[in-house]
Amino acid sequence: MSIKTSLAKPYNFQYNPQETALLLIDFQRDFLLPDGFGASLGNNTEYLQKAVKPTQRVLQECRSYGLLIIHTREGHKPDLSDCPESKRQRGNLKKKIGDVGPMGRILIRGEYGHGIIDDLAPLPKELVIDKSGKGAFYATVLDEQLKERNIKYLVIVGVTTEVCVESTVREANDRAYEVLVLDNCVASYNQDFHEDTLRKISSQNGIFGWIGNSEDFLKSLR
Repeated sequence: MSIKTSLAKPYNFQYNPQETALLLIDFQRDFLLPDGFGASLGNNTEYLQKAVKPTQRVLQECRSYGLLIIHTREGHKPDLSDCPESKRQRGNLKKKIGDVGPMGRILIRGEYGHGIIDDLAPLPKELVIDKSGKGAFYATVLDEQLKERNIKYLVIVGVTTEVCVESTVREANDRAYEVLVLDNCVASYNQDFHEDTLRKISSQNGIFGWIGNSEDFLKSLR
């Protein structure tokens, strides 16, 4: 078993690549593009775009190395049977989940806006987990898929830092996965929330996981 070490906080992250997966959280058009749901809430999508290029490099090298690649998408069935009315109504928004927006029905599976951006599009052989909640483990087969492949370590990238990324990190921690979050490959519409979340994850000597940088992780993988 070949153990590798990547620089990280609060201390170096050790992992076995054969037991490691790259988990890309919700790089969807509805969140990252100017015509998407995120922008309709008054958010600046340019903040999320900053995570795309470094994530591209991580994805390319992890593919070349042979790491397991998993993508997630937040969204709902067309009949909204998996979308609680409380979630749909929250925020008193003009355009709600399921309503028609510039890229089709908002956060509905199969619609253009629900899809992952072209720059990080999944390959046919890569797993795509559709989720109805914030965390990637909630009401999905993610845990079963990871256990089936003997995955113990997760390298997490995605959006947004304080919502779906943090929720997934907490869920993974409760399921005994060792988690490394790459700080330049996650992003938020709010920089304060982004930084606070990263501090929380690695606080108390790594209560939820480790925080690292994509260049340090790729250096360790090479």
